Amino acid sequence: MTIMRKFALRLPVWTLLVLVSAAMLFPVAVAILGSFKSNLELTTGATFFPESWQFRNYLQAWTGADFASFTFNSVFVAVFVTIGTLLVASMAAYAVDRVAFKGKKIFIFLQSFTLFISIGAVVLRPQFDLMVGIGLQKSLWGVIIILISAHATAFFMIIGFFRGIPKDLDEAALIDGCNFYSIFWRIILPLLRPALAVVTLFTFRGAWNEYILPLVFSLSRPDMQTLPVGLANLRYGAGAAVENQLMLAGACISLLPLLIVYLFANRSFMQVTVGSVKG
Repeated sequence: MTIMRKFALRLPVWTLLVLVSAAMLFPVAVAILGSFKSNLELTTGATFFPESWQFRNYLQAWTGADFASFTFNSVFVAVFVTIGTLLVASMAAYAVDRVAFKGKKIFIFLQSFTLFISIGAVVLRPQFDLMVGIGLQKSLWGVIIILISAHATAFFMIIGFFRGIPKDLDEAALIDGCNFYSIFWRIILPLLRPALAVVTLFTFRGAWNEYILPLVFSLSRPDMQTLPVGLANLRYGAGAAVENQLMLAGACISLLPLLIVYLFANRSFMQVTVGSVKG
């Protein structure tokens, strides 16, 4: 009777979870299946599964629709933004947590203030003018530098983990002959691996999905377009009416790097989640 009662109590929750999961996965399934359909099947919408699997859609999207170039640009931006954000945010968090200096509270306030500013909208014009001043208005490095500057979220995520690392380790390392910088590289960073993995996941995703900045910087250089910009042009461009299958194939291609990064960072992400629950 007790088992049946527990089952009866949990059944509504399980049903709700299944329905929510189905609602979230259904559009993804439609996109994946649609990427293997012909444009005629997509236009009519007569079948859920493809009548004939058009694997050449991916080849056409990769070569004919220039998704190879879009993917390279997106990977280039996302990788360097992630590396730069990890370095800048971790070093800033280390200095703030371990060093007493004038203006620390002001620095933390400014970091928190930037959390409420949309980098791609509010300050787009002055940032673009700044990139023009240093000659990076026609380079993806301009996009990378601007995205790295928006590292406040990563900073606060990392500094939260710093406060869980006892300062006794620093003192012991100083006694052993380490200096301020070697303590950071040899002791602190290895202890921050779970936090860095989480920051990597969120930073890579944000840089990969960034649309406004690559759009503005690639207006005069179409070869600088990233996947979000290329997908939008394919969707709303002149040939959109006959390129639906290529758009869906390109959208599926854009999901693969995010899945790969998530699979690599998943274990550390789960470690952080378990640790927060235990705490």
